Amino acid sequence: MKILFLLLLLQSACAKKDSSGPNINPGQGENPVKSDITAWITSPDNYILFQKQSASLNFATLSNSNPVIEVDSTKTYQEIDGFGNCLTGGSAMLIHHMDQASRSALLKELFASDSNNIGISYLRISIGASDLNDHVFSYDDMPAGQVDPALANFSVQEDKIDLIPVLKEILAINPSVKILCSPWSPPAWMKSNESSKGGSLKREYYDAYASYFVKYINAMKTEGVTIDAITVQNEPLNPDNTPSLYMTAVEEADFIKGSLGPAFKDAGISTKIIVFDHNCDHPDYPMTIYNDPEAEKYVDGAAFHLYAGRIDALTTVHNSYPAKNLYFTEQWVGAPGNLSGDLDWHVKNLVIGATRNWARNVLEWNLASDPAYNPHTNGGCDQCLGAITVNGNVYAKNPAWYIIAHCAKFVRPGSVRIASNLPDNLPNVAFRTPAGKKVLIVLNESGAVSYFNLSFKGKYAPLTLDKGAVATYIW
Repeated sequence: MKILFLLLLLQSACAKKDSSGPNINPGQGENPVKSDITAWITSPDNYILFQKQSASLNFATLSNSNPVIEVDSTKTYQEIDGFGNCLTGGSAMLIHHMDQASRSALLKELFASDSNNIGISYLRISIGASDLNDHVFSYDDMPAGQVDPALANFSVQEDKIDLIPVLKEILAINPSVKILCSPWSPPAWMKSNESSKGGSLKREYYDAYASYFVKYINAMKTEGVTIDAITVQNEPLNPDNTPSLYMTAVEEADFIKGSLGPAFKDAGISTKIIVFDHNCDHPDYPMTIYNDPEAEKYVDGAAFHLYAGRIDALTTVHNSYPAKNLYFTEQWVGAPGNLSGDLDWHVKNLVIGATRNWARNVLEWNLASDPAYNPHTNGGCDQCLGAITVNGNVYAKNPAWYIIAHCAKFVRPGSVRIASNLPDNLPNVAFRTPAGKKVLIVLNESGAVSYFNLSFKGKYAPLTLDKGAVATYIW
């Protein structure tokens, strides 16, 4: 009873906290006030977790001298493919092992695009095992010393256990979810060290590995899963993960132009080929591939992570090769997570930073982990916090859930980034949706409550945002 009383007291305190101060939701009244702008707020310091605000926010003439974020929908940039997470094999296993009712409720909240859910629109999965599977496998493993260049033993049976069933449920909820696939390692017999960890792809198996990709895409299509894009190799400059592969830019270019590109062409496969899929400290990697015209002609664009380097490396690549697309495909949240710090860094650098630097998507890392940050391979990441923590049939939301919710719910596929200026301490990014709505995502990193104005077409709306808070405004 004492514990129950304390919980009720805490709930009461949080409710009081939520109803005082700027931009706090006082609850929906019987006669809600007309508002030009809808606002959704996450304010860690005020216990506000992705809540729709009921305060009236309207455009009028400028009536104060506060900073102004001016949104200009006549200036447009890249189209947006979507926002989401990586559905690792371990994530799929945890979700698939939930009972049907719990799993259905979770997947609906994550992937349905109606008013009550966040509508994840983009997923990344691994080709074979990633380090967040519970064991290492490829689709053509052979006994030591044996090889299978004809891929007679190829099978996606491992994915049929958990991953494919979960994908089918997701696609039943949202058939338009885009799926990007990345390999962590080829089969060990194709590699210089005959190990799933490290080593390089033997040139004698370039054609066999290209056929491996073709077989995979066709096998997934047979299962009802369309692969929108593949990256050639996850983190090609990191041979220390389990599994992993080391592949230089020149090797990746040679593989694409001599084997992978022609194999896709011959098989009539339209799946996009995306290069690099690693950190922002090496913008030279994709540009090296683009400088090879025989490889470049098969390549849609380049993917990046931000464990090293600066996010504006994407603009460096865009300015040199504006016809090539850019993607942001992975960033972890380290356990145990810190909503205030994680929200600030990820929204500033990824949701805002990556899209302002031409990324068509933003993906957080693993969708789910258990309370001990499992599953993972022996040698894989043991501190990767999922967007949700799954414990049997219940789940808890973690920082990456809120980070992605602020963009995925409102910036739907087909949206276009539009212009907005950057006042001090108010990083932001703006979009126009296919339905014609305007969306502005703002972070207040000033260290104090921020008072500012949203300007659109000569009208101004005065806004207030708590320190460390993120807001999504829709009008």
